[in-house]
Amino acid sequence: MIFYTDKVMKNVPEGVTVVAATKYFTPEQMRELYHTGIHHFGENRVELLLEKQEALQDLDITWHLIGTLQTKKTKKIINSIDFLHSLDNLKLAEEINKRRLSPLPCFVQVNISNEESKHGLNETNVIDFIKSIIDFPNIQVVGLMGMAQFTQDQSIIESEFKKINNIKNNINQELHLNLNELSIGMSNDYLQAIKHNATYLRLGSVLFRRDE
Repeated sequence: MIFYTDKVMKNVPEGVTVVAATKYFTPEQMRELYHTGIHHFGENRVELLLEKQEALQDLDITWHLIGTLQTKKTKKIINSIDFLHSLDNLKLAEEINKRRLSPLPCFVQVNISNEESKHGLNETNVIDFIKSIIDFPNIQVVGLMGMAQFTQDQSIIESEFKKINNIKNNINQELHLNLNELSIGMSNDYLQAIKHNATYLRLGSVLFRRDE
């Protein structure tokens, strides 16, 4: 596996964090990636995150859970991660608040593409949801997460990234908050995401190619 970290990072402004989406990476490959300068790793599945965390415990890694978290698995994982990118229901928030030992930075997930196959809140429900959890001591809402449609139509991607920015601005205005973070942008659309105020990018395939 050959990594393109330097090539990617040339496009990433200061202040934007690259989270390597390591779903298909082995711990050995993740160790190699770490030494290219990326120290934020994101996993989709609870079990894989815990396995890889155990294998890489000697490294100073910031761990992100970027996939859906089932309420029943909260106890197992919640004190082993540094960020959660997929908070989108009250039952999960209540379980996190109960189980977590310190405030957990969380992104509220919004379904900005309105695709039934994707998780996340409908944009009309985001403000009420944040109101309902704003006083939870162990949840720190830092911003929003969204996934644009997987398409080559740049205008669709742009409109969906504009949408999540508008939602964030409305939240800050109505609730008098200062949410600054946006977890948007993956390998296929991260350059667009940067133009639309992304502060966290979840990147996988763009970081590497397999050395056949």
